[in-house]
Amino acid sequence: MEPANSIREQLTQFIDKNSMTLSRFSEVSGINTGTISRILHGNRPISVSQLIAISSGMGVAADHFFADYVEECFAYSVSMRRIRPFILRSAELNRLDCIEQILYRLLDDLDYATELFEMAEQLFEQNQRSAAALLYKSVSEVEKYQHSERLAMCQYRLFLIGQGENLEENLRLAILFEPYVDRLDEGYQLEAFKDLIHAFGSVNKWSEVKNFADKMLQLAKIQYNTINISERQNQEWKLTVRPLYFYILYAWLIQSTVFEEQGDYDKALELVGLYASGQSWVREDDDESRRVLKQFEEWATANKYLYQMLSGDINVVKKYANYITQYPDEIFLALRYIIQAANKFNWNIDDILERFSDYIPLRTYKTEFGQYNSSMMDQNYAKLLGELAIYYLNHNRDVAISRILEGLNFSIQKNNDLNFIKYVMAFLEKSFSSENFEDKEKLKLLINEMQRINA
Repeated sequence: MEPANSIREQLTQFIDKNSMTLSRFSEVSGINTGTISRILHGNRPISVSQLIAISSGMGVAADHFFADYVEECFAYSVSMRRIRPFILRSAELNRLDCIEQILYRLLDDLDYATELFEMAEQLFEQNQRSAAALLYKSVSEVEKYQHSERLAMCQYRLFLIGQGENLEENLRLAILFEPYVDRLDEGYQLEAFKDLIHAFGSVNKWSEVKNFADKMLQLAKIQYNTINISERQNQEWKLTVRPLYFYILYAWLIQSTVFEEQGDYDKALELVGLYASGQSWVREDDDESRRVLKQFEEWATANKYLYQMLSGDINVVKKYANYITQYPDEIFLALRYIIQAANKFNWNIDDILERFSDYIPLRTYKTEFGQYNSSMMDQNYAKLLGELAIYYLNHNRDVAISRILEGLNFSIQKNNDLNFIKYVMAFLEKSFSSENFEDKEKLKLLINEMQRINA
C-alpha cells in the first residue's frame, strides 16, 4: 500500500511557507535531518514519536495529525509496532474516534486479538476505561465463537467499566456478563462473584445473591484447602485478587445478609458465628490477615446486635448504638436499621435520632476497611429516608413532609421506583384527615406491603 500523503504534504507546505531548511526543522522538531528527508520522500513510515515531534515542530496540537495517521498505520504493511503506541497515545489524548477507526480495520482478524487484549488490560490498569472498553468489545467480537477465557475476561471488564449510578443499568450489564463468569480463571471468578453480588444486591435480587455467595464459598474453600499442599502455591496466590480466606468470610457475610433480608434472623445469627471465627482456622498471620480478620469480627459483633434488634429485642438497641459510635463511617447504615426496627415494633428512638442527627446525611462511601459499592449505599440512603419519614409520620412529627420530599428527590435521581412509590404513599397518608379512618388504614396496609417488598 502506498503511504498516506496528507501528513507529508502538510509538512512540506509548512517548511516551504516558512522558508525553512531541513536542518532548521530538525532543530525545532528534534528529528534527524536524514530521517525527515526519508519521511518526506515516503521512503519510510512515520512512527508515533516522530508524528508527535513533527506536530511540535509545526506548532500544532499533539493530536493534529491523528486522523491522518490511521492510514499511516496500514501503509507499507500492517504494523502493530505503529498501531500499539498510536492506540495508547490516542487513549491518553481521548481520541477514541481514531481508536475506533483502527479497530474497524482490524475487525475479524484473530491474529491481532492477543495484542489488542493486552493493550486493553494496560489501558484498564491505567484507568483509561473508555478506550479499554473499545478494545474489549473488539476482541469480544472477533472471539465470540471461541468460548475462550479471554472472551470471558473481556466481558468481565466491560461489566466493570459499565458500572455506574443507574442501578437498573448495572443489573442489565450484570445479566449480560453472568453467563461468562464460569469461564474466568478461578482467581478472577471469586472477585467477579463479589461484583455480581453488589449489582444484584443493589436491586434486591436476593435469590441470585445467595446463588453467587454459595458458589463463591464453594470455590474459595476448595482453593484454600488445596493451596497449601500444591506445588503451585505462589502462583495460586498471584491469581487471586484478594486472599482466599477473605472470600470464604465474605461469602458467609453475604449469606447472613440474604437471611436478614428474608427476615430469618436465627439463620443470619448462625452465620455471624462463622465469619467471626476466622482466628481459629485462617493460617496466614501477617498485617493484611490481621486487618481482614479484625474487620470481620467487628462486622460480626455489630450484626449480632443488629439481628437481635430486628428480632424485637429492644434491650440491645442502646448497646448497638453505643457500639457503632466507635466506627463513625458505619453509623449511617446502622441508623437505617435502628429506624426500621423502631417502625416495625413501634419503639420511640427520639434520643438516638438526636444523638446521631449529624450522621443522617449520606456523607461518605468509605470505611476503615475500604469503600462501599456506591449503588448499594445510595439504595440504603433511600431506604433510610423512607423509614425516617414513616417514623415521623407514626409519631405525628411535622418534619415528616420534608423527609418525604427529600426521599422523593433522591429516589428520582437514583431511578429507585420502589422508594418513589413508598414516599408518595407516605405523603398521601399524611394528607388524609383523621375522619378518613378506613381509607387511611388501607393506605397503611399498602405502605407496609411496600416496606416488605423494598426491605
